[in-house]
Formats: sequence, C-alpha cells, structure tokens
Amino acid sequence: MITLYGIKNCDTVKKARKWLEQNNVEYTFHDFREHGMDSVPLAQWLQEFGWEQVLNRRSTSWRALDDTQKSALDNTAAKALATETPTLIKRPVMTDGNNTLFGFKADSYASFTG
Repeated sequence: MITLYGIKNCDTVKKARKWLEQNNVEYTFHDFREHGMDSVPLAQWLQEFGWEQVLNRRSTSWRALDDTQKSALDNTAAKALATETPTLIKRPVMTDGNNTLFGFKADSYASFTG
C-alpha cells in the first residue's frame, strides 16, 4: 500500500494527489499537521537519504532558520527540526514501505506505481 505524506494545502501535494486519483492508484494520505509526526518514518528517511534530500532547502521554513541552525545540521539535528517544523520536509513523500520518492514529477510517479 502506498502512503503519501505531506500537507493537504501544499500545491505540490495537491498535484500528486490528483495524479494518483486520476491514475486510479490507491493510497493513504498522512498530513503532517493533522496526523502528527509520531508515525512518520523520518529517522528512516534521514538514514537512507540524508538530510540534504529530506529537507527542502528552498522552503520558507528553511529560510526562517538562522545560520547557526543551518551550519550545525546533521541527521540528528534535522530530525529534531523537521519534527518540530514539518514544513521543512520536502513534499510530498511517497512510499510503499520499500521505496521512497520525494517531491512530485508525473514521470517518476508513473515509474514508481508502474
């Protein structure tokens, strides 16, 4: 089963959800804000991909971090920051339990759900 993680009012998440629905892909949606971060496999993502791929360094939330926070970043610090401020996570995140995809590109979604 596919799980899509994100925030429901994020434009990119909306595009991904629309694509999944138009392509009849069954999925569950986990809203970081509504459902919380307790069941989000954030530590696994960070271990597998590193904070550089998990965090969205173009986001408003990233720009709000001070230089000290940015310069001291590692996976442990990223986990604490992203748990506190989920909007730092690159969205959406799609996973089937074995494979994980960050962001939305229709071609990548088509390959992933193949």
